[in-house]
Amino acid sequence: MYDAMLGGQHNFAIDREAVAAVTGIDPQVRTLARANRAFLGRAVRHLVDTGVRQFIDLGSGIPTQGNVHEVAQAASPGARVVYVDKDPVAVAHSTSLLADNPDAGIVDADIRRPDDVLSSSKLRELIDFEQPVAVLMVAILHFVTPEENPAGIVAAFRDALPDGSWLALTHATNEDRPDTAAAVSKLYSARATSPVTARSHDEIHDLFTGFDLVQPGLVHVPLWRPDPGDPIPDKPSEYWVYAGVGRKSA
Repeated sequence: MYDAMLGGQHNFAIDREAVAAVTGIDPQVRTLARANRAFLGRAVRHLVDTGVRQFIDLGSGIPTQGNVHEVAQAASPGARVVYVDKDPVAVAHSTSLLADNPDAGIVDADIRRPDDVLSSSKLRELIDFEQPVAVLMVAILHFVTPEENPAGIVAAFRDALPDGSWLALTHATNEDRPDTAAAVSKLYSARATSPVTARSHDEIHDLFTGFDLVQPGLVHVPLWRPDPGDPIPDKPSEYWVYAGVGRKSA
């Protein structure tokens, strides 16, 4: 669905039908998806600028426009990227895409079981846990229910990271447009494999426990360090996703 929202080629009729249904709830959902993807690129470039050369992209999905390895390796050739997803189609597409890239790989695992991810031979082959690592949880934790303990998932990855590591995260909120968030959650529950659990600003902020947020903090996704010339929305709350980047606390 995400790839379809972005106008990519790696999606199916059922995805496009579901996107049409979501668009019926919020006509600017494609704009929101593009803003979320643009944040990912800005965050990766910022992290490369800080010296990070290793990335773990959790819940990466089917490869689409502006993949992490493309952004990171364009900024720093040799940067290493591990994607993680449990969907067999996403894993198959990623395996094909990365076949000739020795510095990137895909792990077939469920992020709700962090130990499975962290013990993966592919991850251990590419990621040196003696050096800073950036964990990316972009538009994934709102697919984790309260019973599945999203804070515990983040904490498990945080505790495995060395000092100087980072977390970049985006998450749907139920504060700005609660009716929209509820309707989208209901639709995902009916059509997708995972329901959406939108959360408050405070709940999302708490996911950064153990990380120090960098400026501008946890903000609506188009407001996180926009590039020069990027349009600044008059009503940022219409982008009902928060974004933030934090460095692991000493």
